[in-house]
Order: sequence, then C-alpha cells, then structure tokens
Amino acid sequence: MIPADTPIPLALVMAAIFTTAMVALRYLIASGTFALVTTRARPGLYAGRGLQIVREIRWSLLSAVIYGAPAGMVLWLFHRHDWTLIYTDLGDRPLWYAPVSLMIFLFVQDTWFYWTHRAMHTPRIFRLAHAVHHHGRAPTAWTAMSFHPLEAISGAVVIPVLVFVVPIHIGMLAAVLTIATVMGVLNHLGWEIFPQRLVHSRFGRMVITASHHEKHHEGYTCNFGLYFRFWDRLCGTDRGLSKRIESARS
Repeated sequence: MIPADTPIPLALVMAAIFTTAMVALRYLIASGTFALVTTRARPGLYAGRGLQIVREIRWSLLSAVIYGAPAGMVLWLFHRHDWTLIYTDLGDRPLWYAPVSLMIFLFVQDTWFYWTHRAMHTPRIFRLAHAVHHHGRAPTAWTAMSFHPLEAISGAVVIPVLVFVVPIHIGMLAAVLTIATVMGVLNHLGWEIFPQRLVHSRFGRMVITASHHEKHHEGYTCNFGLYFRFWDRLCGTDRGLSKRIESARS
C-alpha cells in the first residue's frame, strides 16, 4: 500500500506503475496460457508467426502502460479520497444491483468499443492507428492488446470514467476486468474454444466468440462488437461466423 503521507504526485505515479505492472502481468499470463493451450489443441496454427507474436507482445506491453496508468490513479483516488462510486460492502446497495452494474459496465464498454472500432476502420484512422492491430491478418492469443497508442487511449478511458458515474462493487469491477481480459484473448485465438452447441445456441448467437471475431479479421468491414452482437445486428454489420473456423470444427 502507498503510505498515506506520500505526496499526491508521487502517490499517483506509484499507483500508475503498480497497476501497469498488474495489467502487463495479467496480459502475459492470460495470453501465454491460451497460447500454450493452442499449441496442444491446434498444433502448428501459429507456425511461422514468431515475428508477428513478438510485435504483438511489444505493442501490448505499451498498451498495458496506457490502460494501467489511469486505472492505478483512479484506484488510488478511490482508496485515499473515496472520489469514485466504487463500494466494498455488498450491503450498501440491494444485492440485485451487483449483477446489474456488471451488465451496465459490459454494455457501455461494448457500445463504446463498437462505435470507436467502426471509426478505426475509416481509411485515414486505420492507416494511422488500427493497422497495428491488424498487422498480422490472422490473430493469435497475443493479439488482444496489440494496439497503437491512440487506439489504446480510446479503449482505456471507458472504465476509469464509468467508476465516477455508475456505482459498482469492487468485486463486480474485478469481474469486468477479468471478462475483458479473458474474452479479449479467447476471441483472438484463431480457433473456437467453446463447444459448437454453445456457439450455435440462442445465447451463443447473442455473444461474441472467436468464430464471430475471426470474421472481422478476415473481412475488416463487419463484426465490430466486443462482447455482444447487439450493435452489429442492429446496424447491419453482423456477417455471421468465420467459415474457416466452422469448417475446421467439422
């Protein structure tokens, strides 16, 4: 913990460094774990893509700074000054509110991502920033956080802003961050880890998995969502699932 008498500028820097390290470690553990799973479940899938993976890790570690620094500062403000709407006692609000707040955060994050992601695919912004994420046309377990700094900034602002606007229990906030990390990696694996019956179920048709997001990396002009297919369906940008992944499962 940061001592209470630490000068505010130094405390904010210390918090930013600590959280950046946590974000980087979370990325390395999640991506590394599923990269290992991939080598066993789909031998050879990432063959010949060593340079791509090294590049993705470098960009991702830079993104960890951009995501981690503001998050650390917000957490310090919560801990030291209680300026955010994060709460620690489940009894402070009705129990039903905890999962509701989780869904609010996920939906807002998904909405922000959908529209900024579409904007990233306009030719000028794509060349300037988003091309980094698509440098390796076929994604890997290491691709999820591989962003140009401008794109990382656009994604990093959402949760730090939301905690000043929407009350959320610290446990639900941890769940949001866990879902963001794990689903980000799973959706870029290049193969479908979930059972086919789940992907094609009613629930599966509402959420995004690797089969859906791979289609985006194949075609660029569709499937822009993060967690849910709501905005893609509403805006006519949902083009279904990747035929390559679907045929590989047959």
